[in-house]
Amino acid sequence: MSELVTGEAVALELRPARLPSRALAVLLDLAAAMAVYIAVTLALVAATASLDQAAQTAITIAVFVLVLVGGPIAVETLSHGRSLGKLACGLRVVRDDGGPIRFRHALVRGLIGVIEILMTLGVVACIASLVSARGRRLGDVFAGTLVVRERMPAAQMGAVPPPPPWLSGRFSGLDLSAVPDGLWLAVRQYLTRMQQLDPQVGWSMAERLAADVAERTGTPVPQGVPPAAYLAAVVQERQAREARRAFGGAANGVGGGSGAARVAGGHSSPVHPPAAAAPPVPSVPPASEVPAVPSEAPRREPSDERPSTGFVPPA
Repeated sequence: MSELVTGEAVALELRPARLPSRALAVLLDLAAAMAVYIAVTLALVAATASLDQAAQTAITIAVFVLVLVGGPIAVETLSHGRSLGKLACGLRVVRDDGGPIRFRHALVRGLIGVIEILMTLGVVACIASLVSARGRRLGDVFAGTLVVRERMPAAQMGAVPPPPPWLSGRFSGLDLSAVPDGLWLAVRQYLTRMQQLDPQVGWSMAERLAADVAERTGTPVPQGVPPAAYLAAVVQERQAREARRAFGGAANGVGGGSGAARVAGGHSSPVHPPAAAAPPVPSVPPASEVPAVPSEAPRREPSDERPSTGFVPPA
């Protein structure tokens, strides 16, 4: 599900980088790595002039591995897929689901890159990129990554809209480990483009994706929660968990919801009705006197004439 095509023939996918821009980025990275390698080698030669030939050879090999192999791996890990060459060309390495890469992704890319780029002068990488439909080299295939264009016109860029406030933190108890990266990518693509779709088509796509996610998590979609709002809330929960793993407790509010919203509306069980978790609004009478919360007003059932996506992202 890495590529999602609607009934209106609208393809929802990331923008893969083309071979020329990738080749230019690799050349810039190699030039920077070679400059560092030569400078470090000259410094070590002057410092180890008194050592024997075997020791000098061992030091030279160690510097080669650390600079030309370990250097790119460390840079991609710390920069989340933005090396010097990719930054200059407006490219970035991401996971198949569009998320930032981690150390294991950079490690696999770097180790296989030694064979397909350094040892074969890039011939294997060029052939693999030309054969792949998404321009991926062997390192990307084995690491589960993709090089995409990060610089795009503002009209083509889309952000995942946050869920309604009454859904923030409602799915903190879901087990998201069984959801594959391809399904996450399809959900993100749908959420960024749902306002451009016909309401009928958008509703059916949201129902299908929500059913797929619910099947993988083992928990059905709560009654009364629109499928698009459910998808946005689950994506927000996943982003918050990744941010906590990457940055610790300081990222509790990442993903569209704040820490206060999580405390106010967070529940370990995702099956409570939306009205019970809706935060009080000062201008509205107490919930005991009003049967419906204003945040539920846009909700429509699938049987309506023109179903909607379930919520409207903030302007």
